[in-house]
Amino acid sequence: MGNVMPIVRANIARESALMTDESGIYRRAGQDFASHDFVTHSKDEYVRYEGANTIHTNTVEGFYSIFKRGMKGVYQHCGEAHLHRYLAEFDFRYSNRIALGVDDGTRAFIALKGASASPIIDLLKDKQDHFRKPVQLELPIWRGASHRKKKPGI
Repeated sequence: MGNVMPIVRANIARESALMTDESGIYRRAGQDFASHDFVTHSKDEYVRYEGANTIHTNTVEGFYSIFKRGMKGVYQHCGEAHLHRYLAEFDFRYSNRIALGVDDGTRAFIALKGASASPIIDLLKDKQDHFRKPVQLELPIWRGASHRKKKPGI
């Protein structure tokens, strides 16, 4: 296992409180962040309580399991150049899930609220004259089952 600390330092705020397992690759993490606590999985320790603090890795393990299932089941391939986009999508899903009291309607509202409308507004400004012209739509007419031709003898 290589040294992950340069990646951790580059992507996590210094004010963060890290919680990891006992792996040696995180040994010096406490020097770079507000705090570093760990659980010892090899001794069947998965949660530890220290006063008001609960030390565990359940959150990151839950997030990673959802991310991994999505990447293997839905997306199946992701280049490194786009990894941040996939992670942002799964972060949104994880942070706005039913278990946290966010239903589908609220999640859609939050997503739309966060979407940028400027490309749509720019398109409308560029096409103002086009949208002012009357438009004739041709839609197919639904006639239902009675319109179907019956086969002779049936």
